[in-house]
Amino acid sequence: MTAGVIRTQRPSARQRAVGERARKSLGRRRAVNGVMLGVLATAAVITVLPLLFILGHLVTKGATSLDLAFFTHMPTPVGEAGGGMANAIVGTLIIIGLAMLFGLPVGVGAGLYLAENRGAWLANSVRFLSDVLNGLPSIVMGIFAWQFLVRPMGHFSALSGGVALGVMMIPMIARTTEEMVRTVPTSLREAALALGYARWRTGLTIVLRTASAGIVTGVLVSLARVAGETAPLLFTAFGNQFWSTSVTQPIAALPLQIFNYAISPYDDWHRLAWAGALVLIALILVISIVARVATRARFDMGSGD
Repeated sequence: MTAGVIRTQRPSARQRAVGERARKSLGRRRAVNGVMLGVLATAAVITVLPLLFILGHLVTKGATSLDLAFFTHMPTPVGEAGGGMANAIVGTLIIIGLAMLFGLPVGVGAGLYLAENRGAWLANSVRFLSDVLNGLPSIVMGIFAWQFLVRPMGHFSALSGGVALGVMMIPMIARTTEEMVRTVPTSLREAALALGYARWRTGLTIVLRTASAGIVTGVLVSLARVAGETAPLLFTAFGNQFWSTSVTQPIAALPLQIFNYAISPYDDWHRLAWAGALVLIALILVISIVARVATRARFDMGSGD
């Protein structure tokens, strides 16, 4: 048997030129990819930097004034050192609770309706008005609440403040709920309807549970926005230097207390204002972290079944 001779054919000039162009093109793509990744990383860092600067400044200015008395004592009279914001902390929790009690069910229900009735004229009108309301200045919402809640009642109250903040939460929750419900696969709805579920029951028990993680995120974003609002509370809750937990009476709140202390000429009040701002930010962060952890844990357990 005669052994064949294997000859290797050298690439032609055209093939070499094509290969060279491919290598240059690959190099350019890698260079552009590296540049764009660097630009995106820079944009991400710039996005986070303001929050880091704010937190660092608040810690620098307010951490020295945080002690047990700040959380357990009432504000002291003018000229006396010390004191705390116990009434403002409790008042903020009460007002936020009232806002969620009013805004959460309305916002989630409106968002579910918008997602399930996309082409209806009422849904289109509600969607448009929600976008308009979402961009409404908070002071206008405060004037609205004062006109229709405070004046008929004859006095300021925590209830009117909670309603004002709840109304501000509704459009954000509604639009977030709508977008999250739209991400739920249609096959889940069809499967539930095929099993005999009513349409309203499918929406409440199947669709909302599937989209709950995104809805929780939207609720937290809306809560973070309204928790630090001051203008609506100036027209509704008004503030209170004394201990009060009645929802029908004026009540203290951290944004109001921070505002009053910040514009005062007293150094002790300025220090307490920085400490109050730090506590307010920390409160929002704790709520966000707890809700995220709880949501993730529930979905982790569900995926393991």
